[in-house]
Amino acid sequence: MDPFARYLPALEATLQAVVARPPAGPTLLYGMLRYHLGWADADFQPVQVETGKRLRPIFLLLACEAQGGAWQPALPAAAAVELLHNFSLIHDDIEDRDTSRRGRPTLWALWGEAQAINAGDALFALGYQALFGLWEAGVPPERIRSVQTRYNETVLRLTEGQCRDIAFESQSTVDEATYVQMVEGKTAALLGLSCELGGLIAGAPAGQTTALREFGEALGLAFQMEDDHLGLWGDPARTGKAAGADLLRRKKTLPILHGLAHSAEFRALLARPTLDEHDVATALALLEATGSRTHTLERAATYHAQALTALTRAGGSGEAQTALVALARQLLNRDK
Repeated sequence: MDPFARYLPALEATLQAVVARPPAGPTLLYGMLRYHLGWADADFQPVQVETGKRLRPIFLLLACEAQGGAWQPALPAAAAVELLHNFSLIHDDIEDRDTSRRGRPTLWALWGEAQAINAGDALFALGYQALFGLWEAGVPPERIRSVQTRYNETVLRLTEGQCRDIAFESQSTVDEATYVQMVEGKTAALLGLSCELGGLIAGAPAGQTTALREFGEALGLAFQMEDDHLGLWGDPARTGKAAGADLLRRKKTLPILHGLAHSAEFRALLARPTLDEHDVATALALLEATGSRTHTLERAATYHAQALTALTRAGGSGEAQTALVALARQLLNRDK
């Protein structure tokens, strides 16, 4: 089974219905949302471009079906986690000063910080609005209450993780355990929530929904470490970002933290007030020599193995479970 072919048409329709402009809504606000989500160009005309992977809602729907539930009633929750994810991306672009995402200018680069913040806030609210669709879909009230509780808790964890990530940029030293704590909030929590919500909506036992959350969180850690690797050594044509961009921003990603801890020459280079392209190339070579690239990939592989073990404990079945395992395996050694 191809989960993207199976779920994406219904998911996109659900997302578009949630984000649809109300009669009195500002054209600019809803145009920005459609632009960010990949449905419109900068003039707000319909366009087909890269919309993002939609991985989190796909994992939610797969987990729901693998646990014996019908996937259609879970669509509102799938839309909610995707909107929450995109809210975080809009604000993240502002905070990191990123001017491009998925090969296009970011919202703040086109319409300014203030309007981009408004757009992010709107997606945040629309994520909650999407969850109300669970009532109309006939999901039992006790399950909806659990979904809402876990969604709220994860919003806070995500924000805590982003706070730590920004704070790291001004800290001279950050150890790997603190980095992992940051990633658990910024990246892993939302993927863990997605998998857990699928189980909750399906009515899976508590032990299985916990295992699904642990699966998603471990996979999220592996995913972020892969992202850290791509942030330094990825192909800009594939990632949509300049190679070595994390070095220029002094981001405390895993390979950079490893390099700071193990190479005095790398520490001295990164302490310079400004870095040029030659410095970036030198820094990347030092990270290679210090084993920082290898360390990052090995840590990602360790968390990936933990994720697959937790998924086995979750005890799903059928085509959806097979697709869930296959999709999890594909996330290691990706190129964008």
